[in-house]
Amino acid sequence: MLLTSNQFKGRDLLTLADFSGEEINTILKAASDIKEKYKKNIPTPYLQGKTLAMIFQKSSTRTRVSFEVGMYQLGGQALFLSSKDIQLGRGETIADTARVLSRFVDGIMIRTFAQEEVEELAEYADIPVINGLTDLTHPCQVLADLMTVKEHKGKLAGLKLAYVGDGNNVAHSLLLGGSKVGMHVAVASPEKYKPSEKIVSLAREACLKSGGRVEILTDPVEAVTGADVVVTDVWASMGQEDEAEQRMKVFAPYQVNSELAAHAKPDYIFLHCLPAHRGEEVTAEIIDGPHSVVWDEAENRLHAQKAVMALLMG
Repeated sequence: MLLTSNQFKGRDLLTLADFSGEEINTILKAASDIKEKYKKNIPTPYLQGKTLAMIFQKSSTRTRVSFEVGMYQLGGQALFLSSKDIQLGRGETIADTARVLSRFVDGIMIRTFAQEEVEELAEYADIPVINGLTDLTHPCQVLADLMTVKEHKGKLAGLKLAYVGDGNNVAHSLLLGGSKVGMHVAVASPEKYKPSEKIVSLAREACLKSGGRVEILTDPVEAVTGADVVVTDVWASMGQEDEAEQRMKVFAPYQVNSELAAHAKPDYIFLHCLPAHRGEEVTAEIIDGPHSVVWDEAENRLHAQKAVMALLMG
């Protein structure tokens, strides 16, 4: 059984770059198995008696609820720790926090700003560390995205995924994850908002093995043309509120609307990690329309993360 394998036990999930395409597909298969059991009311107590510490430097609806409920459904419990609740927010080092939590709990999920904080936490922790989001990457979200695509399209390899908007943490993880599983990932962003060159380089390197393809573009029509999957995200992420007005002007041509979506395949599906701003990065007719699978995608955060926790902490 997938969840009894030692292949993942004790590992961290910092970015999808650390996992092979085969390993990502294994996680997705485990997530599908767990979801099927959930739908059939079959218990999955893989983490009976275990505890996850959840450190939140950035607030979130979906991340907190999905991890907390996920641990409960796996037979364990989760502890919510905001920056106001722990000494990390009052000057204690990341290294000391990692060492102490390693003596108390079985895993750590952290949602924060700097990727370096997650990596330092993992360096000094003796237990698995899961990246719940940083400004650089969002691996758990993209595992849910890939799971959703596979549910609706039956496969991942060979599909074209078009991401339109800011070259942010979601774009980065889509590039890393999509390239690992053999997808054609096309990202269209304004010139000054393109994805990190380092991330793009890692994705192109992964394509050499998987047969995938990566394109970094400025033209949203070129990116969306022939796409099986169309994805976008907010134009101003948390911490970028002071740039919101400027970003509204720059990203206006990158709105996902019916005119742009007409260039995708007739049976395309639309993804958005949420929260969404209707009338900005996407119109209501798209996100609330027949091609949208955003609610399946949101639910799959729960099941994908249960698979991650069960595999790493089990």
